[in-house]
Amino acid sequence: MHQWTALRKKILKLDEIAPYDMMCPLFPDYDYEVPYEQAVTKVIEGCRPLGEDYHKRLKFAFDNRWVDVYETEGKRGGAYSWGNYTTHPYVLMNYNDTVDNMFTLAHELGHCLHSVYSNEKQPFQKAQYSIFVAEVASTLNEGLLMQHLLKDASTKEEKLYLLNRQIDGTMGTFFNQILYARFELKIHQIVEKSGALSPDTLNKLWGDLISQYYGPSMKVDAMSNYKWSRIPHFYMTFYVYQYATSYAASQAILKKIIDGDDGIIERYLELIKSGGSDYPIQLLKECGVDMSTPEPVDATIELFKANVEEVERLTNN
Repeated sequence: MHQWTALRKKILKLDEIAPYDMMCPLFPDYDYEVPYEQAVTKVIEGCRPLGEDYHKRLKFAFDNRWVDVYETEGKRGGAYSWGNYTTHPYVLMNYNDTVDNMFTLAHELGHCLHSVYSNEKQPFQKAQYSIFVAEVASTLNEGLLMQHLLKDASTKEEKLYLLNRQIDGTMGTFFNQILYARFELKIHQIVEKSGALSPDTLNKLWGDLISQYYGPSMKVDAMSNYKWSRIPHFYMTFYVYQYATSYAASQAILKKIIDGDDGIIERYLELIKSGGSDYPIQLLKECGVDMSTPEPVDATIELFKANVEEVERLTNN
């Protein structure tokens, strides 16, 4: 994270980098449109490493209108996959030809097929999977799509744009969620020791964590200390860390796929067939991802570091 913050500062040509500068796209000029039909093709091709059965089911979902694609009157915003035990899920989104929409499509189809496999293989009582693993299938699909797009990237500009998106995604889903969880733990510890919470206390805690996580290049201004106040997840006790666990698990699986780990596809398919048939830690362990060890976190950081170093290499050329 420290390396990425310093590199962002250099690319943006800033004397000082503030927390809000981390939100600025580094290569916005390359942003491009992706028509829905093209996005479907790329998602299907990106997920091809998951095997023939997954590939057929994914294609079947697209061919049989499981996706409600475009915005219509009265339709809610955002994107989600939802169904019940007796029918396949439907994916609802508001597709508008952006790269982000393409990744959202991959994400939601990951949830969709996770539910399809789980409902097919598990009895009703055990079909629902835990929040702890809910984002594994969705973020793995995103990771596979990104690998496919990077492999097909024909220009340095396209590769930088995609790498920037992937790095920011890891920041948002992994690093920042851990920072949020650390903040939440600290405020509970203060109360448990009969301490008091005030805006000043919360501001200082937040500012100290931002400085610690983002490193010496980061200049935390007074307004940035208030960001804790706009995060609704803090009212859902100890919820945010589960984004990071799912993401670390999916990145560990992605790395095994990239490294050609023997049997990882079969073990992964067994994971998404397992629903809630056992504790999520045990189900992931059977997939080869032991969340009681540092290995999944190390794998996530290793992939992140490789992306940061590739951006550094390309921007220096």
